[in-house]
Amino acid sequence: MDTIENSIRDWWPSPAKLNLFLHILGRLDTGYHQLQSLFQMLDYGDRLAFDVKEDGIIAMATPLDGVSDEDNLIIRAAKLLKQHTNSKLGAIITLDKCLPMGGGIGGGSSNAATTLVALNVLWNTGLSTEMLAKLGLQLGADVPIFVHGHTAFAEGVGEKITPAPQEQETWYVVANPNVHISTAAIFGAEDLPRNTPPMSWSSYKFDKTRNDCQQLVEKSYPEVAKLLQWLVHYAPSRMTGTGACVFATFNDEATALKVKQLLPSQWSGFVAKGVNISPLIQKREEYLA
Repeated sequence: MDTIENSIRDWWPSPAKLNLFLHILGRLDTGYHQLQSLFQMLDYGDRLAFDVKEDGIIAMATPLDGVSDEDNLIIRAAKLLKQHTNSKLGAIITLDKCLPMGGGIGGGSSNAATTLVALNVLWNTGLSTEMLAKLGLQLGADVPIFVHGHTAFAEGVGEKITPAPQEQETWYVVANPNVHISTAAIFGAEDLPRNTPPMSWSSYKFDKTRNDCQQLVEKSYPEVAKLLQWLVHYAPSRMTGTGACVFATFNDEATALKVKQLLPSQWSGFVAKGVNISPLIQKREEYLA
Protein backbone atom coordinates (compact mmCIF):
# COMPACT_ATOMS: atom_id res chain seq x y z
CA MET A 1 0.00 0.00 0.00
CA ASP A 2 1.46 3.36 -1.01
CA THR A 3 2.38 6.25 1.27
CA ILE A 4 -0.63 8.37 0.37
CA GLU A 5 -2.98 5.43 1.02
CA ASN A 6 -1.40 4.86 4.42
CA SER A 7 -1.66 8.46 5.53
CA ILE A 8 -5.10 9.39 4.20
CA ARG A 9 -8.12 7.11 4.20
CA ASP A 10 -11.09 9.48 3.82
CA TRP A 11 -11.01 9.96 0.06
CA TRP A 12 -13.69 11.79 -1.90
CA PRO A 13 -14.23 10.47 -5.46
CA SER A 14 -13.71 12.76 -8.43
CA PRO A 15 -15.17 10.66 -11.24
CA ALA A 16 -14.69 10.88 -14.99
CA LYS A 17 -17.48 11.50 -17.45
CA LEU A 18 -18.04 10.82 -21.11
CA ASN A 19 -19.91 12.98 -23.58
CA LEU A 20 -21.83 10.24 -25.38
CA PHE A 21 -22.58 12.90 -27.96
CA LEU A 22 -21.87 16.63 -28.32
CA HIS A 23 -23.92 18.85 -30.59
CA ILE A 24 -23.14 22.53 -31.08
CA LEU A 25 -26.26 24.53 -31.83
CA GLY A 26 -24.72 27.98 -32.07
CA ARG A 27 -22.58 30.61 -30.39
CA LEU A 28 -23.96 33.05 -27.84
CA ASP A 29 -23.09 36.75 -27.59
CA THR A 30 -21.09 35.92 -24.46
CA GLY A 31 -18.71 33.79 -26.52
CA TYR A 32 -19.96 30.57 -24.98
CA HIS A 33 -21.47 27.93 -27.23
CA GLN A 34 -25.01 26.60 -27.02
CA LEU A 35 -24.71 22.85 -26.66
CA GLN A 36 -26.60 19.62 -26.23
CA SER A 37 -24.87 16.60 -24.76
CA LEU A 38 -25.42 13.43 -22.78
CA PHE A 39 -23.02 13.28 -19.84
CA GLN A 40 -22.40 9.70 -18.76
CA MET A 41 -20.94 9.34 -15.27
CA LEU A 42 -18.29 6.66 -14.75
CA ASP A 43 -17.25 4.65 -11.71
CA TYR A 44 -13.59 5.58 -12.27
CA GLY A 45 -11.62 8.75 -11.62
CA ASP A 46 -9.34 10.82 -9.41
CA ARG A 47 -9.81 11.21 -5.67
CA LEU A 48 -9.18 14.01 -3.19
CA ALA A 49 -8.69 14.24 0.57
CA PHE A 50 -9.22 17.35 2.69
CA ASP A 51 -7.40 18.13 5.93
CA VAL A 52 -9.57 20.89 7.42
CA LYS A 53 -7.57 23.72 9.00
CA GLU A 54 -8.70 26.27 11.59
CA ASP A 55 -6.24 28.91 10.31
CA GLY A 56 -8.13 29.46 7.04
CA ILE A 57 -5.21 28.52 4.79
CA ILE A 58 -6.11 26.78 1.51
CA ALA A 59 -3.29 24.92 -0.24
CA MET A 60 -2.40 21.74 -2.07
CA ALA A 61 -0.40 19.20 -0.08
CA THR A 62 1.67 18.78 -3.24
CA PRO A 63 1.39 21.43 -5.99
CA LEU A 64 0.40 20.19 -9.43
CA ASP A 65 3.31 20.23 -11.86
CA GLY A 66 3.06 23.18 -14.20
CA VAL A 67 -0.16 24.51 -12.63
CA SER A 68 -0.09 27.64 -10.47
CA ASP A 69 -2.56 28.09 -7.61
CA GLU A 70 -4.23 30.86 -9.64
CA ASP A 71 -4.96 28.34 -12.42
CA ASN A 72 -5.71 25.34 -10.19
CA LEU A 73 -9.47 24.67 -10.26
CA ILE A 74 -9.25 22.86 -6.91
CA ILE A 75 -7.81 25.90 -5.14
CA ARG A 76 -10.14 28.26 -6.99
CA ALA A 77 -13.18 26.16 -6.00
CA ALA A 78 -12.17 26.11 -2.33
CA LYS A 79 -11.55 29.86 -2.27
CA LEU A 80 -14.82 30.56 -4.08
CA LEU A 81 -16.79 28.53 -1.51
CA LYS A 82 -14.91 30.20 1.36
CA GLN A 83 -15.60 33.67 -0.02
CA HIS A 84 -19.27 32.99 -0.74
CA THR A 85 -19.99 31.52 2.70
CA ASN A 86 -17.58 33.65 4.76
CA SER A 87 -16.16 30.47 6.26
CA LYS A 88 -13.15 30.94 8.52
CA LEU A 89 -11.87 27.43 7.82
CA GLY A 90 -9.24 26.27 5.37
CA ALA A 91 -7.95 22.97 4.03
CA ILE A 92 -4.82 21.22 2.89
CA ILE A 93 -5.91 19.24 -0.16
CA THR A 94 -4.36 16.04 -1.47
CA LEU A 95 -5.04 14.97 -5.04
CA ASP A 96 -4.52 11.38 -6.16
CA LYS A 97 -4.49 11.90 -9.94
CA CYS A 98 -5.15 9.26 -12.57
CA LEU A 99 -7.27 11.07 -15.17
CA PRO A 100 -5.30 12.73 -18.01
CA MET A 101 -5.35 16.51 -18.24
CA GLY A 102 -6.91 17.83 -21.44
CA GLY A 103 -8.55 14.47 -22.08
CA GLY A 104 -12.17 15.57 -22.45
CA ILE A 105 -13.29 13.35 -19.57
CA GLY A 106 -13.77 16.13 -17.05
CA GLY A 107 -10.71 15.79 -14.83
CA GLY A 108 -10.34 19.44 -13.80
CA SER A 109 -14.07 20.16 -13.69
CA SER A 110 -14.67 17.02 -11.64
CA ASN A 111 -11.88 17.99 -9.21
CA ALA A 112 -13.51 21.40 -8.75
CA ALA A 113 -16.94 19.87 -8.16
CA THR A 114 -15.59 17.37 -5.62
CA THR A 115 -13.90 20.25 -3.79
CA LEU A 116 -17.17 22.21 -3.62
CA VAL A 117 -19.26 19.22 -2.53
CA ALA A 118 -16.77 17.88 0.02
CA LEU A 119 -15.87 21.20 1.64
CA ASN A 120 -19.54 22.20 1.80
CA VAL A 121 -19.93 19.14 4.04
CA LEU A 122 -16.63 19.34 5.93
CA TRP A 123 -16.88 23.09 6.58
CA ASN A 124 -20.61 22.72 7.36
CA THR A 125 -21.43 25.65 5.08
CA GLY A 126 -24.87 24.24 4.25
CA LEU A 127 -25.29 25.32 0.64
CA SER A 128 -27.86 23.52 -1.49
CA THR A 129 -26.82 21.48 -4.51
CA GLU A 130 -28.36 24.14 -6.74
CA MET A 131 -26.27 26.87 -5.12
CA LEU A 132 -23.10 24.81 -5.38
CA ALA A 133 -23.85 24.25 -9.06
CA LYS A 134 -24.23 28.00 -9.60
CA LEU A 135 -20.86 28.57 -7.96
CA GLY A 136 -19.40 25.79 -10.05
CA LEU A 137 -20.57 27.44 -13.27
CA GLN A 138 -18.21 30.33 -12.46
CA LEU A 139 -15.34 27.83 -12.67
CA GLY A 140 -16.37 26.02 -15.86
CA ALA A 141 -19.36 24.93 -17.90
CA ASP A 142 -18.99 21.25 -16.93
CA VAL A 143 -18.65 21.75 -13.17
CA PRO A 144 -22.44 21.84 -12.45
CA ILE A 145 -22.85 18.39 -14.05
CA PHE A 146 -20.40 16.91 -11.55
CA VAL A 147 -21.96 18.80 -8.64
CA HIS A 148 -25.37 17.32 -9.44
CA GLY A 149 -23.68 13.98 -10.01
CA HIS A 150 -26.20 12.25 -12.26
CA THR A 151 -25.91 10.96 -15.79
CA ALA A 152 -27.79 13.75 -17.52
CA PHE A 153 -28.88 15.45 -20.69
CA ALA A 154 -27.34 18.93 -20.71
CA GLU A 155 -28.30 22.03 -22.70
CA GLY A 156 -27.41 25.70 -22.83
CA VAL A 157 -23.73 26.04 -21.91
CA GLY A 158 -24.11 22.96 -19.75
CA GLU A 159 -26.14 24.48 -16.94
CA LYS A 160 -29.58 23.18 -18.01
CA ILE A 161 -29.56 19.63 -16.72
CA THR A 162 -32.15 16.87 -17.06
CA PRO A 163 -31.36 13.56 -15.30
CA ALA A 164 -31.20 10.86 -17.96
CA PRO A 165 -30.64 7.48 -16.32
CA GLN A 166 -29.51 4.77 -18.71
CA GLU A 167 -31.45 1.51 -18.45
CA GLN A 168 -28.85 -0.76 -20.05
CA GLU A 169 -25.64 -1.45 -18.12
CA THR A 170 -22.74 -0.36 -20.31
CA TRP A 171 -18.99 -0.75 -20.00
CA TYR A 172 -16.51 1.53 -21.71
CA VAL A 173 -12.95 1.31 -22.89
CA VAL A 174 -11.64 4.86 -22.58
CA ALA A 175 -8.41 5.33 -24.53
CA ASN A 176 -5.99 8.24 -24.45
CA PRO A 177 -3.82 9.06 -27.48
CA ASN A 178 -1.53 10.98 -25.12
CA VAL A 179 -1.88 14.34 -26.81
CA HIS A 180 -3.14 17.47 -25.06
CA ILE A 181 -5.98 19.37 -26.73
CA SER A 182 -7.00 22.88 -25.75
CA THR A 183 -10.78 23.19 -25.34
CA ALA A 184 -10.52 26.93 -25.96
CA ALA A 185 -8.65 26.37 -29.21
CA ILE A 186 -11.24 23.89 -30.51
CA PHE A 187 -14.21 26.07 -29.61
CA GLY A 188 -12.43 29.07 -31.10
CA ALA A 189 -11.75 27.41 -34.45
CA GLU A 190 -13.45 29.06 -37.41
CA ASP A 191 -14.37 25.78 -39.10
CA LEU A 192 -16.04 24.21 -36.04
CA PRO A 193 -19.66 23.26 -36.91
CA ARG A 194 -22.10 25.50 -35.05
CA ASN A 195 -25.47 24.85 -36.68
CA THR A 196 -26.68 21.43 -35.53
CA PRO A 197 -30.49 21.45 -35.07
CA PRO A 198 -31.70 20.98 -31.48
CA MET A 199 -33.10 17.60 -30.49
CA SER A 200 -35.38 16.44 -27.71
CA TRP A 201 -34.01 14.06 -25.12
CA SER A 202 -36.84 11.59 -25.77
CA SER A 203 -35.58 11.04 -29.33
CA TYR A 204 -31.97 10.30 -28.34
CA LYS A 205 -30.23 7.31 -29.95
CA PHE A 206 -26.46 6.93 -29.93
CA ASP A 207 -26.22 6.14 -33.63
CA LYS A 208 -28.33 9.19 -34.51
CA THR A 209 -25.93 11.59 -32.82
CA ARG A 210 -22.29 12.63 -33.18
CA ASN A 211 -19.55 14.74 -31.66
CA ASP A 212 -19.41 18.01 -33.60
CA CYS A 213 -15.81 18.56 -32.48
CA GLN A 214 -14.52 15.19 -33.66
CA GLN A 215 -13.86 15.88 -37.34
CA LEU A 216 -11.91 19.07 -36.55
CA VAL A 217 -9.85 17.31 -33.88
CA GLU A 218 -9.10 14.33 -36.13
CA LYS A 219 -7.84 16.72 -38.80
CA SER A 220 -5.69 18.71 -36.37
CA TYR A 221 -4.45 15.75 -34.29
CA PRO A 222 -3.75 12.67 -36.49
CA GLU A 223 -3.07 10.51 -33.42
CA VAL A 224 -6.70 10.90 -32.34
CA ALA A 225 -7.88 9.83 -35.79
CA LYS A 226 -5.52 6.86 -35.72
CA LEU A 227 -6.79 5.71 -32.33
CA LEU A 228 -10.43 6.03 -33.38
CA GLN A 229 -9.74 4.01 -36.54
CA TRP A 230 -8.24 1.25 -34.38
CA LEU A 231 -10.96 1.25 -31.72
CA VAL A 232 -13.96 1.27 -34.06
CA HIS A 233 -13.00 -2.21 -35.30
CA TYR A 234 -14.10 -3.58 -31.91
CA ALA A 235 -17.19 -1.55 -30.97
CA PRO A 236 -19.06 1.70 -31.64
CA SER A 237 -16.55 4.44 -30.84
CA ARG A 238 -16.46 8.20 -30.53
CA MET A 239 -14.40 11.06 -29.13
CA THR A 240 -15.56 12.55 -25.82
CA GLY A 241 -15.81 16.31 -25.30
CA THR A 242 -13.16 18.20 -27.23
CA GLY A 243 -10.80 15.22 -26.87
CA ALA A 244 -8.27 13.83 -26.73
CA CYS A 245 -9.79 10.70 -25.16
CA VAL A 246 -12.01 8.39 -27.18
CA PHE A 247 -14.30 5.60 -26.02
CA ALA A 248 -15.89 2.39 -27.19
CA THR A 249 -19.08 0.90 -25.74
CA PHE A 250 -19.57 -2.71 -24.61
CA ASN A 251 -22.38 -4.69 -23.00
CA ASP A 252 -20.12 -6.58 -20.61
CA GLU A 253 -16.92 -6.02 -18.64
CA ALA A 254 -15.11 -9.10 -19.93
CA THR A 255 -15.20 -8.00 -23.56
CA ALA A 256 -14.15 -4.46 -22.63
CA LEU A 257 -11.17 -5.80 -20.67
CA LYS A 258 -10.10 -7.99 -23.60
CA VAL A 259 -10.07 -5.00 -25.96
CA LYS A 260 -8.22 -2.88 -23.41
CA GLN A 261 -5.51 -5.56 -23.25
CA LEU A 262 -5.12 -5.34 -27.03
CA LEU A 263 -4.56 -1.57 -26.93
CA PRO A 264 -1.21 -0.78 -28.62
CA SER A 265 1.50 0.34 -26.22
CA GLN A 266 1.74 3.91 -27.54
CA TRP A 267 -1.70 4.57 -26.11
CA SER A 268 -3.05 4.31 -22.56
CA GLY A 269 -6.54 3.61 -21.31
CA PHE A 270 -8.87 2.15 -18.72
CA VAL A 271 -12.13 0.23 -18.43
CA ALA A 272 -15.02 1.79 -16.53
CA LYS A 273 -18.68 1.13 -15.91
CA GLY A 274 -21.32 3.70 -16.72
CA VAL A 275 -23.32 4.67 -13.62
CA ASN A 276 -26.44 6.77 -13.20
CA ILE A 277 -25.37 8.27 -9.85
CA SER A 278 -21.86 9.59 -9.37
CA PRO A 279 -19.59 7.99 -6.74
CA LEU A 280 -19.19 11.51 -5.34
CA ILE A 281 -22.89 11.75 -4.50
CA GLN A 282 -22.83 8.28 -2.96
CA LYS A 283 -19.86 9.35 -0.80
CA ARG A 284 -21.67 12.48 0.37
CA GLU A 285 -24.77 10.52 1.33
CA GLU A 286 -22.69 7.94 3.21
CA TYR A 287 -20.83 10.71 5.03
CA LEU A 288 -24.03 12.46 6.09
CA ALA A 289 -25.84 9.25 7.06
